[in-house]
Order: sequence, then structure tokens, then C-alpha cells
Amino acid sequence: MNSQRVNHISECFIQRKYEVQESKQPCYLSPWDLIVLSAHYNQKGLLFMKPKIGQDGLFSMDRLLESLKDSLALTLVHFSPLVVNLLLYHDRHRSLIFVDCNKGPGVRFVHATVDVKVSDVLSSADYYIQSVVTELVDGIFIGCSMNHVIADGTSFWHFWNVWSEIHRAGGIPISITRSPIHKRWIPDCYDPADLFLPYIHPDEFIRRYEPPYQPGLRERFFHFSSKNVNALKAKANEEINHESEMAKISSFQALMSLVWRSMIRARGLNPNRVTHCTLAVNNRRTIDPPLCEEYFGNSISVAIATARVGELAHHGIGWAALLLNQAVANHTDKAVRNFVYSWFESPYVVDLGPFLDAEDTVQVASSPRFPIYENRFDGLGKPVAVRSGYTNKFGGKVVAFPGYEGGGSVDLEMCLPPDSMSALELDEEFMAYACRAGNDYCG
Repeated sequence: MNSQRVNHISECFIQRKYEVQESKQPCYLSPWDLIVLSAHYNQKGLLFMKPKIGQDGLFSMDRLLESLKDSLALTLVHFSPLVVNLLLYHDRHRSLIFVDCNKGPGVRFVHATVDVKVSDVLSSADYYIQSVVTELVDGIFIGCSMNHVIADGTSFWHFWNVWSEIHRAGGIPISITRSPIHKRWIPDCYDPADLFLPYIHPDEFIRRYEPPYQPGLRERFFHFSSKNVNALKAKANEEINHESEMAKISSFQALMSLVWRSMIRARGLNPNRVTHCTLAVNNRRTIDPPLCEEYFGNSISVAIATARVGELAHHGIGWAALLLNQAVANHTDKAVRNFVYSWFESPYVVDLGPFLDAEDTVQVASSPRFPIYENRFDGLGKPVAVRSGYTNKFGGKVVAFPGYEGGGSVDLEMCLPPDSMSALELDEEFMAYACRAGNDYCG
């Protein structure tokens, strides 16, 4: 099904509806932004059922496209960094990368079709949408690809929320509910215009990782009902009662404990091998004073739990969950600031290469707290599913989304080599709590 031909219909570039004073100022990046210069774009999209009847009779795809373009142009007034290019200024042996909000072609808007039904996307084991596809046989897929240097997951979905809000308002200028804050955070003792990298050419810090990174990599969506997530949380906390009276395992930590144990078990690694589980942590809530959720940019770090494979197998869900709990608890304001201080002492860009072949690591991205299903575009109703593109995929990668029905349910997109994915789907402990998303027995 991945080989379905995508038919390119049209494309154009969308600029801001009008200029604002803020867009005339350069946007300097923070260490959190610069370290992901070599990361792939964030690619996510929402799948909707195609309406049979529009406001004035039959549904019009042309009318929908025009309304999406108009509302996007108004949305970009509030999100100036999305319409421009990154600029590089080099001075001898170092470079400064920043955003000039006065220069750029705008946002590329593509309309394409594919002979695929919504049910194909929801039920197929291996199906993923390889391009930004707008029109399916009976559905609409609105996808977005955003440079990771410009925004993390929180900011990515903030943009979506504003776009859908403006679209529901009929594409007219409105006072939006949550205005983005574009000034990037760095400690007061540093100048934001002096974040130089020790390179003079992009080839020194940009790595190209063309998919597929691992031949035959399998992607699966697994659904965890709120009932099963709560059961995992209760089980984990019950198991650690005699070990730690202070710690309280969260629902997500309990779920990731199950995922970590199960994915490593499916890889069949040597019991003496060291394994890691990394969780993306939102620094907006960590630093003191905290940043508002409307801070637009990157503000994430990773909390890392470490154990030996044999230890994960010997101990229960609660033990592994406690390791994750402690890793998050250790991620304090002091830890975040120390990271930033050390980066200024020795600036660098993360090389993703080692992650692509790290069979001993489970890397968790995104969050079930993101307001994904709140994106309601006028005339389309509630999204029926969220899907991601092919970027940043490798064995051991887990992408977390809220479940469609809400209430604390979670959907996980999980990536493993073929043999390991088959083993995971036969894992009794894992499948006691999970079901294949999109299947009839997933209710």
C-alpha cells in the first residue's frame, strides 16, 4: 500500500496576510534550537472524513483549499519565523545562524490526491503517508512539515491550534486565544546575538540521513485505553510501595516502563548489555521562573533512564517505572541551566547517526498531552486520526499521541525491525494492555 501513486495537483507559496512590527526584527536562536540543526523536519498531519454536504450543498474541495490558504495567511501573521529562511553569517572560524523574518518565500502549500481510503490508513499494518496529501478517496489529510530548529512539539501543535481557530472564524482577522512568544530564552548573562557555532560551513554540522534508515523498518500504531493505562499506573505504584514511599509513578511513566521492557525484550539482547530509555521533557515547566506554554521555539531536553537488559527482565514494571520517575525528577532547573552553560562553553550540534543503529535504546518523543484533537477545521469536524511522516524514524523510536476518545487514552507509533516487531506483537505482557490501533477489537 505504500506504493500508491501520489498525484500532484498544484502548489503555491503562502505569505503573511499583512506585515507586523515584530516580523521586522531578527529572531536569534537558543542552544535548544541550535543543537537540533541536523534533525529532520517535524512531520505530522491530521486525517478527516470528507464531508458529503457542505454549507451550501455539495462539498467543494476547491472551496476548502481556498479557505485553508486564506486562514493560513492570517495565521502566519502571528508566526513570522515560519515564512522565512535560516541565515548563516560566518566570521573566521565560527558561524551565527539566525532567522531574518524579512526574507523568505513563504509557506509551500501542496494539493495532491491519492487513491486511498481512510479505512486503508487506519487499518493497514504498514501504511504511512509519504507526502503531504490533501485529498483521499473519502477523506482529507492536512499535513505539515516544520523545521525542528524553529519549533518543538509544543509549538508545532500551538501553530495548528491557532490555524484551526482562525479557520473556524471564517478566515477573518481575530484576536487569537493564545499568542505565540517568539523571543528565545537564554540566561541573562549571555547575549542572544552571540550564539556562534564553531563551524564555518554547513557540511561540518549538518548530516543527511535519507530514509529508510533501517531496511524493512516496521511502524505500528498501538492503542492503550484509559482503563488499561490506569491499570498500569496502579500496578507500577503497588510494586514500588515497599521501595519508595516518596515516589508516585505517573500514568505515562508506567506506560513507558511497559514499552521499554517490551521493546528491549523483543530485540533479544544480551542480559549484560546496558539499555537506555529517553523521554522528551518540556523545559517550559522546569526552569524557574517557568516559561509560558506559548513560548514558540524549542524548549525540550531528554531525561535518560539506564539499566541492564537482565535487570529489566528480572524486575517488574514498577521497578523500571521508578527509574523513569527518578530521571524526570533529576531534570531540575539547575540541571537545565547547567546544560545551557556547558553548551556555551563548548557549542555543538547533535549528530543523530548513533541513534539510527542503537538497538539498545528506546527513544520516546511527542506527548499524549498535546491538544491534537482540538484542531477542528470548519466543515471537517473532529480528526479521525493523527499520523506522522517518514522522518526521524529508526528502530526503538516511539511517538506518543493522545487517544482518539480522550480520557487519558494513548496511541503510540512504534518502530522496530521486522523480527523484533513480530516478537513484540506476540509479547503476552505487552498485548495484555495494548491493541493494534484501527482494528475492530480496539474499542
